[in-house]
Amino acid sequence: MSKTRRMCYSALLAAMYVPLSLYVAVQVGNVRISFGSLPVVVAALLFGPVDAVAAAMVGEFFKQLLTYGVTYTTVLYLIPPALRGLVVGLGALGLLSLRGRRLEERRMLCYAVCIAAAVCTTLGNTLVNWLDSVLMGYYFPGLILGDFAWRLIVGMINAVVMSSLAIPLVKALRQRNVVSL
Repeated sequence: MSKTRRMCYSALLAAMYVPLSLYVAVQVGNVRISFGSLPVVVAALLFGPVDAVAAAMVGEFFKQLLTYGVTYTTVLYLIPPALRGLVVGLGALGLLSLRGRRLEERRMLCYAVCIAAAVCTTLGNTLVNWLDSVLMGYYFPGLILGDFAWRLIVGMINAVVMSSLAIPLVKALRQRNVVSL
């Protein structure tokens, strides 16, 4: 696959991140359940960590821009979604390097990697929320840590759902030679 074509696919996945994060989402208390991580997981499985991190950061940047505008901490909020892309992408790359198999072919391992990525993302979000609250002067422990366990559980459930969608999607894209890597 040419670099230009691959970059176009990554850009499409980054562009899909914004509406899937903003409009295909449910707010449950202080926790937002969205499909925004789906393009990141797909990018990680198809192209690896670099493209997944880029898609996550570009997508999250535009989501932040449309939601909050540019603030002192906008760049910090790009880190948690990038962690998801990094963890899943490294898992996919590692399995391909070590075993010669694709992560989506090992369903249970794919779920485990995506759940680990969700835990890293939730930890990253908690750290960024804490830092944002300290820098912006609204720190209150209950606000930052009060729903941590709930966000962790929802994040892991969301990871299972996104993996369940990403695995057949990636397999279909490969079978139809849409993406040939």
